[in-house]
Amino acid sequence: MRTRNTIRPLPAQRGLAAFALLLAPAASPALAQNNAQTEAEAIVLRPLSFFKVNDLDFGDIIASGSAGTVRLYPDGSRTKTGGVTLAGNGGEPARFAGLGTPQRQVNISLGSNTIWITGPGTRMRVRDFEIGSTPTAILSTSPTRFRIDSVLGNYNFPVGATLEVGANQAPGDYSGSFTITLNYL
Repeated sequence: MRTRNTIRPLPAQRGLAAFALLLAPAASPALAQNNAQTEAEAIVLRPLSFFKVNDLDFGDIIASGSAGTVRLYPDGSRTKTGGVTLAGNGGEPARFAGLGTPQRQVNISLGSNTIWITGPGTRMRVRDFEIGSTPTAILSTSPTRFRIDSVLGNYNFPVGATLEVGANQAPGDYSGSFTITLNYL
């Protein structure tokens, strides 16, 4: 023999239960949880080291039927010659930072006095790299000496250069690389 218990609410209780279910979503809305991720970065320097803070960027340039140049100074200002038009406020010198010893002498030099950047058109030459020191100085493969004046031994410096833009230079992104070497004396 089997027994079965069935609970049957009274008609009035059934009506109240249905009414409560209808009100429940309005009375307490569901809360959505949103998450976002980001990154945290840190650079811990060892003594007598340096690193690149940002790349050399000549900004937006409009070429014409005549060749020209764009000079990006260590302070971020730009000038042009010939058939080049500077577009927008773009352009940023390369920037480097490091940690040495206060009053220590450092030699700085380039791997090459000129580099070539390539893209969709004819390659372009970058030359006359200039360090933003006081006074500014043209960098070369021959070492230039400076002293770390900071009491903590930290330093940073910008580097500008001159870009040779060809006549009818094809539009697009051009890139290349250059090497800076520091020797702590």
